[in-house]
Amino acid sequence: MYEDRIRCAALRGKITSAAEAAKLVRNGMRVGASGFTRAGDTKAVPIELARRAREEQEPLRITLMTGASLGHDVDRMLTEAGVLERRLPFQVDTTLRRAINRGEVMFVDQHLSETVEMLRANLLGKLDLAIIEAAAITETGGIVPTTSVGNSASFAILAEKVIVELNLAQPLALEGLHDVWIPGRRPHRDPLPILHPHDRVGTSIIDIPPEKIAAIVITNEADSPSTVLPADEETACIAGHLIEFLQHEVKHGRMSAQLPPLQAGIGTIANAVLSGFVNSPFEALTMYSEVLQDSTFDLIDAGKMVFASGASMTLSASRQAQVLADLDRYRDKLVLRPQEVSNHPEVIRRLGLIALNTALECDIYGNVNSTHVGGTHMMNGIGGSGDFARNASCAIFATKAIAKDGRISSIVPMVPHVDHNEHDVDVIVTEQGLADLRGLAPRERAKLIIDRCAHPLYRDLLRDYYDDALKIGGQTPHNLARAYEMHLRFNETGSMLPERAGGLVANGA
Repeated sequence: MYEDRIRCAALRGKITSAAEAAKLVRNGMRVGASGFTRAGDTKAVPIELARRAREEQEPLRITLMTGASLGHDVDRMLTEAGVLERRLPFQVDTTLRRAINRGEVMFVDQHLSETVEMLRANLLGKLDLAIIEAAAITETGGIVPTTSVGNSASFAILAEKVIVELNLAQPLALEGLHDVWIPGRRPHRDPLPILHPHDRVGTSIIDIPPEKIAAIVITNEADSPSTVLPADEETACIAGHLIEFLQHEVKHGRMSAQLPPLQAGIGTIANAVLSGFVNSPFEALTMYSEVLQDSTFDLIDAGKMVFASGASMTLSASRQAQVLADLDRYRDKLVLRPQEVSNHPEVIRRLGLIALNTALECDIYGNVNSTHVGGTHMMNGIGGSGDFARNASCAIFATKAIAKDGRISSIVPMVPHVDHNEHDVDVIVTEQGLADLRGLAPRERAKLIIDRCAHPLYRDLLRDYYDDALKIGGQTPHNLARAYEMHLRFNETGSMLPERAGGLVANGA
């Protein structure tokens, strides 16, 4: 009866199958599910929900809220079964992305710190049900999260009923790794009392009345591994430019030699760039971030990082197996928090973070597009990048200067969708170089970004556009008739380069 996992004896009678638990979900419900960038996601009930929708005739459409993206093809299966009417706040699934861009699923792209704030304020309606993965349930009915906290705690607190997926593949050693602190209701809430990344201010469990737990489903499946790629020549160059910049900041007394706490967004570029710090001169690094990736543990193992705070651990298959089997080794160096705490503007501003996030494209004045291809088609979502960029002491955006073997420039005259405006962007870095935009006027920014960040294939095009824009003038010179010339050319020919520009480059180099 899983006495070591379900310590509240009264709850052992709630054990049921995923199929039976899925019957608690009804048409039109708002459902919150655990999971943050593939980590700690529910792995059985949503899949049964998709099966039920395919096999039964009655309508079954729900609003699904999560922490961030899910693993195990859950979003794909729910999309194909027609279950998703509305989805928020983040996703990475190809099938769901296509449905969003066709207008079949309403996607609400939110800053990751805001979802439960809006839910708590009754701006998103009542949460009917929460489905939460757990490593254990305590004697009092408290839920021990697994590899993420994300929005799970607030979902469980705010929902009418809770389904717990008790995952035997998640080690009991995870217990005690979490720090669950829930903000009070506005406007008279207390300050968030985190002064250092290692501070613990809450409890190690999600504390809810045991009678809220309507069903317990036993699972035994690991998290989906991350799909980030290893560092390559370009990301190594980006890391080198960034480390040189930070050394310069330390030399001139603008940062301490230890560096302020680091934040790094999810994905290949941020993970690879952070891994480059293993060979940097910096010591005793700390992290206050949302996702702890392989690079976090590379730095800890190298003795470079002494503490890391996040909302989830999203790891490659080999790293996941190693870390979960050796948690005692990392216990005093890690904490997992709710994402409204990991991404809280108050703490980010107080700690003075260095924030590193990834851009799809940047324009010559420093505006960043993180989400929309061609200004219209959603990729994944803004995630937590806005939470950090707006409030960090140094907001850095990294991207490779070109994509698709040189057919796309990541530096453009004007981004067709703005996620992070020029006021929130301090540094842009590509493999070509780094532009420190702090204290610069738009005209100064444009010259610096073109000279240091744009690929040589596109520098003359960008300079030509800027020179033409200068004839019109203004604080931020633009020629609106030409601003999207490169994007329109790509739509027509498959390349942002005019034919006269000649050959492309191999492997995006």
